Amino acid sequence: MSAVELPKPRQASEGFASNGAEAKQEIRNYTLNFGPQHPAAHGVLRLILEMDGEVVQRADPHVGLLHRGTEKLAESKPFNQSIGYMDRLDYVSMMCNEHAYVRAIETLMGIEAPERAQYIRTMFDEITRILNHLMWIGSNALDLGAMAVFLYAFREREELMDCYEAVSGARMHATYYRPGGVYRDLPDRMPQYKESPWRKGANLKRFNSWREGSLLDYLEYFAQDFPKRVDEYETLLTDNRIWKQRTVGIGVVTPEQALAWGMTGPMLRGSGIAWDLRKKQPYAKYDVVDFDIPVGVQGDCYDRYLVRVAEMRQSTRIIEQCVKWLKANPGPVMLHNYKVSPPSREEMKDDMEALIHHFKLFTEGYCVPAGETYSAVEAPKGEFGVYLVSDGANKPFRCKLRAPGFAHLSSMDAIVKGHMLADVVAMIGTYDIVFGEIDR
Repeated sequence: MSAVELPKPRQASEGFASNGAEAKQEIRNYTLNFGPQHPAAHGVLRLILEMDGEVVQRADPHVGLLHRGTEKLAESKPFNQSIGYMDRLDYVSMMCNEHAYVRAIETLMGIEAPERAQYIRTMFDEITRILNHLMWIGSNALDLGAMAVFLYAFREREELMDCYEAVSGARMHATYYRPGGVYRDLPDRMPQYKESPWRKGANLKRFNSWREGSLLDYLEYFAQDFPKRVDEYETLLTDNRIWKQRTVGIGVVTPEQALAWGMTGPMLRGSGIAWDLRKKQPYAKYDVVDFDIPVGVQGDCYDRYLVRVAEMRQSTRIIEQCVKWLKANPGPVMLHNYKVSPPSREEMKDDMEALIHHFKLFTEGYCVPAGETYSAVEAPKGEFGVYLVSDGANKPFRCKLRAPGFAHLSSMDAIVKGHMLADVVAMIGTYDIVFGEIDR
């Protein structure tokens, strides 16, 4: 037989007193990396959790894995060439980001977009809000174990993505808003689905039934249909026992905490504070459209879910009002000012001065009067602001972006302390963070 080594005698420091009596074992917390590989960590968030068993003792968010220097890049290019960067910040709230940046330029230049362009901006801001909340409700439900909602939400999201594509040619990064208006007017006809193995016969006709008219007709059909779709999401989630167990009483943010941490959007309104820039500091045409501000009571994950669902219904109301006005009121969508808007192709054929303006606009851009401004919009996640400083040149002297997600993520430690590990997933989901704007 081979020799078997006997275990060494246990030392006092290993958990027992030298007299044989059991000593109190030292309890040590352990550190857990939540992300960046975690699918519920929203891509590039590295969250270091200090855990006592399953209970969070401390949460330390680390950013820096996506940093692209957007603000510094904006200071190295003519004003117009940075509009596309705004789309790529919060890449689920594209046109709302463009709106803040474009408004800042317009404020410095002392110009204002035509009325029709203002209505188009209002309408597309609300389309963007619905797009954002559909992504949020689908991904948040998926994070917490509900898969069907994700599929439903993306069904409607595809319908609105077609509107982005119809006006700009791009499904996400539109660069549709411009200083002085929007890139072009709304199309008179929506693209039609062509026959394929998946869409043919009566099925193809059904898919194209909304697309027989203009973009406004298409949106009118969508606004009539969408409330029933929101009802479907609520059927799956609102009274779902598991959903409520995962969200009710989880991540409670008191009104005092929300204000102290600089929260905005659904995070602030979920805590019962009815602050919305569309009402408090109206821009575009929000002062003439009718809508309500949904607010929560408890300030927990469930209330923030209810607020976002209600916001989708209110956005549909605003879209309907904009569609009605736009159908009745044709007109220009861009200032006729060669300094900020390019001449048409017809004008360039007949007018050498227009041709020169065209080349000058797309190479050098335009000089903006010296000054500074802060322009903010009520983006789907909260207040997105642009602080712009001009020294009279053709590019910003300073561009500083105020992203709602950065302020929200900063409060992570204060909110999740004492919660279970699984609740961190719910809390990250309810923050609705996108790292393009946080780690800019």
